[in-house]
Order: sequence, then C-alpha cells, then structure tokens
Amino acid sequence: MAKKFTRSSQQLKPDAKYNSKLASKFINCLMWDGKKSTAQRVFYDAMDIIGKKISDTQALDVFEKAINNVRPLIEVRSKRIGGASYQVPMQVSPKRQQSLAFRWILQSARTKKGKPMCERLASELMDAYDEHGGAMTTRENVHRMAEANKAFAHFAW
Repeated sequence: MAKKFTRSSQQLKPDAKYNSKLASKFINCLMWDGKKSTAQRVFYDAMDIIGKKISDTQALDVFEKAINNVRPLIEVRSKRIGGASYQVPMQVSPKRQQSLAFRWILQSARTKKGKPMCERLASELMDAYDEHGGAMTTRENVHRMAEANKAFAHFAW
C-alpha cells in the first residue's frame, strides 16, 4: 500500500542556524527553481545585515516581529449574493496571515532594484519591524478596503 502524504508543516524541519521553523518556511518561500542553498545564503546574509544595523536586539527577533507586524487581521472576500458580488470583510486564518505576510515582504523586496537581494530583504524586514515600508503599505490597504466595506459585514457567514 502506498504511503500517504503528510502535511508540509509536519515534514518541515527547523533551519540550521536559528533552529526556527518560521525561518525555514520563509526560506522555502524565498526559494526559486528549487535552489534552496541560494535562498538560505540570501536569508542568512540579510539576517547578518540586520544584526549589524540593529545591534541591541537579535536578528531573529527582528524577523519575527516584522512578520507579526505585516500579518493582516481582516481582508475582503468576494461573495456573490442575489446576482451581485459584494466585497465582504472577513477574519483571516493564522496560516493565511503568515503566508500573506511572507508573500508581501518578498514581493516588496523583489520590486526594489539596484541592490543585491540580501540587502533588499534586510531593508524590507527592518522597515516592517519599524512598521513602514512596502509590505506594511499593502497590509494597510487591505485593512482600509475591509473598513470601507464594513457595511457588507452582515453577509459574512
């Protein structure tokens, strides 16, 4: 009988340097074309840059706080009711919060040009830690959209 698949969260091993599953998941999201060693090098170089610039705190603490700052609490989902589509604000599950935070940070770092990726990622993480930057702007836009469509909240079920 064939072996059943397990969830990726069960198979995920903590990263080698920080022993953090969050960092390991972020490295996997950073990876392109299966080049994990390149993604690890970029991430660890970015963490070294953060460690040099913010000397009073650990780089991993900065990373975790940046991810927590970018996580959206509420988002709008399209719901079709009576032939019309409404943008209904809904709570975001913790797993989706994390994946959106990763996606927005990486997207914002990748859109910056002119510097190596490790420097762009480090600056984006530090911006998210200080609650500004591209990823935080995206989060604020999502929250603003949910606030604007609060009138349709009664459609959320």
